[in-house]
Amino acid sequence: MKKIRLFQVDAFTDRLFAGNPAAVCPLDQWLPAALMQNIAAENNLAETAFIVPARDGYEIRWFTPAVEVDLCGHATLASAYVLFECLGYSGREITFHSVRSGVLKVSRRDDLLLMDFPSDTLERVSLEDEIQATIGLRPVETWKGRSDLIALLKDENAVKQLSPDFNRVNQLDCRGLIVTAPGDSADFVSRFFGPRVGISEDPVTGSAHTSLTPLWSARLGKKELTARQLSKRGGSLSCTDLGARCLIGGEAKLYLTGEINIT
Repeated sequence: MKKIRLFQVDAFTDRLFAGNPAAVCPLDQWLPAALMQNIAAENNLAETAFIVPARDGYEIRWFTPAVEVDLCGHATLASAYVLFECLGYSGREITFHSVRSGVLKVSRRDDLLLMDFPSDTLERVSLEDEIQATIGLRPVETWKGRSDLIALLKDENAVKQLSPDFNRVNQLDCRGLIVTAPGDSADFVSRFFGPRVGISEDPVTGSAHTSLTPLWSARLGKKELTARQLSKRGGSLSCTDLGARCLIGGEAKLYLTGEINIT
């Protein structure tokens, strides 16, 4: 019987039972993709990350309960937390290599973990009618990134009160729908809906902030931003626009450690 270590971490939060839970499985070498997908489905969390030592850091892959994805922020943050806090990584920066998203670096500043990710490239699109039919409100603007659609609403309360039609969200030509607005206690707020990848609503979505950071940096005329994701669990992020790349930061808390038994 093969035993695989498993850590479950709440990411983008300074307390347990908030933020976005991710599973992290450190491996000596890659498992078959079908097995990793089964593990992610069994974990039944938004994402499970698998990491393998390689070159000057680690290779990383991310799986939802349904599919392997190109990029996952909160599970990368959780992976860095596990390496720093549980597995004795002594450096101040960890380099992750992703076949789908390139080089991703995570550094530590006191309790804050900062992810250095490529910024998304956004295109203004005219999908206000389609989005209105999906969420019941007409967006001020709509944008399309590499993977997701973005609907800009007028204020934080509009984002809080949304109850989207997930069947219609699933029919949109995107990984997921990001709904965002100016924030009351943060520079901007958002929610993320991704039924196509098995996540009706994601608690806190790090990868979405590779799109939101350049969008709000341009709109607000500032490089350093605070963000809040308004899911039921909620989460807080710090975002810095660096042009072609961005820093997305947050705290994390360890919830459990265990072993998976594979026959």
